Amino acid sequence: MLVLVVTGFAWQQVDSLRSSLTTAGGLDLGDGKDGAVDILMVGIDSRTDAQGNPLSQSELDMLRAGEADATNTDTIILIRIPNDGSSATAVSIPRDSYVKVPGLGMSKINAAYGETKALAQERLIENGVDPAKADAESTKAGRHALLQAVADLTGITVDHYAEVGLLGFVLLTNAVGGVPVCLNAPVDDPYSGADFPAGPQTLHGADALSFVRQRHGLPRGDLDRIVRQQTYLASLAQEVLSADMLANPAKLNQLNSAVQRSVVVDSGWDIVGFARRLQDLSAGAVTFQTIPVEEPAGTSPDGESIVEIDPTQVHSFFERLVGRGDGPPAQSADNGGSDGGSGGSGAADDGRPLDVDPGAVTVDVLNSSAIGGLASSVSEALGSVGYGTGRVANYTGTPPAASQVRAAPGSRNAATAVARALGGLEVVPDDAMAPGSVTVVLDDQYAGPGSGSWSGTLVSGTDGVSGSGGPSASGDPATGGGQPGQATGQPGADHPVGPAVSADDGVRCVN
Repeated sequence: MLVLVVTGFAWQQVDSLRSSLTTAGGLDLGDGKDGAVDILMVGIDSRTDAQGNPLSQSELDMLRAGEADATNTDTIILIRIPNDGSSATAVSIPRDSYVKVPGLGMSKINAAYGETKALAQERLIENGVDPAKADAESTKAGRHALLQAVADLTGITVDHYAEVGLLGFVLLTNAVGGVPVCLNAPVDDPYSGADFPAGPQTLHGADALSFVRQRHGLPRGDLDRIVRQQTYLASLAQEVLSADMLANPAKLNQLNSAVQRSVVVDSGWDIVGFARRLQDLSAGAVTFQTIPVEEPAGTSPDGESIVEIDPTQVHSFFERLVGRGDGPPAQSADNGGSDGGSGGSGAADDGRPLDVDPGAVTVDVLNSSAIGGLASSVSEALGSVGYGTGRVANYTGTPPAASQVRAAPGSRNAATAVARALGGLEVVPDDAMAPGSVTVVLDDQYAGPGSGSWSGTLVSGTDGVSGSGGPSASGDPATGGGQPGQATGQPGADHPVGPAVSADDGVRCVN
């Protein structure tokens, strides 16, 4: 459904959906008068299709998700598309975000739909309402509660609603002939059924569902799962936009059928007209981000595992996104969550391979943070990939806004290689340094090799950086755009949530 919405693919094929899509009415949605269409897309942990028909036993077995039906919304993405159709930004909301839910009080946001529906259904049946009607009315109540919770959290009024069940990931993946992904390390998770080697691979059918469902065993739990979902959707968009897909009537019909069976949309949405407006949208104009997070491993007063967020930070994030607040409209890239960002006087890394011998580069490492022994740990990490050990000491000047690598005249390439090895730090030219020297200055937010939070693979930084390139300061791979290797955080947020994803980044390796 996301691909349908943000690419406007072969809209002539979409015309057949007009009479066959399952719709939901009475959702009290907005009208897009704020200059953009805001779409809430949710993934439902359901064992039925879009029409409410139970999945067959063979389909349940294929999903590897058990047979207990549920209406938890384990994927929540708010998609904002300007009225001119020029771009699309999809913002993920972690399913365990602890928020205020109408009628429930403080709760995980993924329970807004399911718990509200269960309570409403129980009440209706107790009052003598026919079970079928009670199910329909309680489902509407659950959707409305989720919509309101999202609106309260983000400050954005949702204009359209799309819902996809577990079967949808399988059908959509098969329709495009498989979706390419890449993993930093092998995984074997019995809970989701994810059993994949490291490196690039193409997923088919139920493997795609296992890939986007896994959270156990990942370094950052649900935050890493969100990055997986975003990279999967970006790759899916690329597959749909490929010439082979658009020129293949059989594949388009299969994709059409997958949407019909697995997607529910609001009854007021003219899908055909909307797709026509978006038919010229390119993959490069489709990006994925995540709301700010304060503590991804928090605990509620009842002892539940939650993701702690600050609604004020989230509101500010969306204010910037819609162009009503200070700062850039998109997430700022930094070296692991600091407010300093990656600006400054350093030129952007163009990602090319570097003719640098680490053994010929001696690196001074200076600690401007309050973390004892950080400079020594980072110096040892650099030494383990071949760099020479220089001076290791505390930094006595004015602390930089973010960790950086300082490049003396003639040592730009060497400094860039060191910056990549440390997760994509900013390189800052310094004419006052002795020619040929390289100095690393570390701040409190540093999270790359040598820090206690690092869990990636050390590299020398001399190889070229692509969409699936080297590690970042948060343990994630390099991004395809901007400063390679930098994790994405938000001003005021305490934890980087992962790199922003663009649909034209190429296949990025993820945790």
